[in-house]
Amino acid sequence: MENPWEIVGKGHNLSAYERKRTFVNVPDPHGGRNFLDISFLTGADGDGDGRCVVAGDFRNIGKLDLILRQTSGGPFILYQNDFPQKNYLKVSLRGSKSNRLGIGARLIAVAKGQPIVREMYPLNSYRSQMPNIVHFGLGDATKVERLVIHWPSGAKQELTNLVGDRHIVVEEGKDGPAAVEVVEPGKPLRP
Repeated sequence: MENPWEIVGKGHNLSAYERKRTFVNVPDPHGGRNFLDISFLTGADGDGDGRCVVAGDFRNIGKLDLILRQTSGGPFILYQNDFPQKNYLKVSLRGSKSNRLGIGARLIAVAKGQPIVREMYPLNSYRSQMPNIVHFGLGDATKVERLVIHWPSGAKQELTNLVGDRHIVVEEGKDGPAAVEVVEPGKPLRP
């Protein structure tokens, strides 16, 4: 081919029809980690020409689902997260000295004494992008005792006693969340 980007347009397919895989992390009693292949159970083991996976709370119930995009006109596939409902906290950032979306920020939430570290990097992949929301799975914890945000500007911001099961918006340099929106499960957030 003169132009490799035209392969699909010329009726060819680069897929080798590899089966997709889903693994779940199962801690072992000795502190190690094991990954269990649950591809067949999830239905993710198809051989379509998948090119990207995006995780997001598409049903607005506090659980991350996966959307798979396939090339060559294949369907979008939504894999619903049907694990038991647990607590969560979703955080959106609004930078003032940093960039507007807080991209590059490092967030550390402490729930039941356990730190959870996330970074605001809405990943890009083939014709897709993650939402710019940081999702903390809290398990059985009902609140975040402390949330520390290291902004790209170098500023450090700390919030305490954040109730879970909601989406908060934090503005750089402001005390407390700028907005807290509690939404019934399954209902969309306001734009």
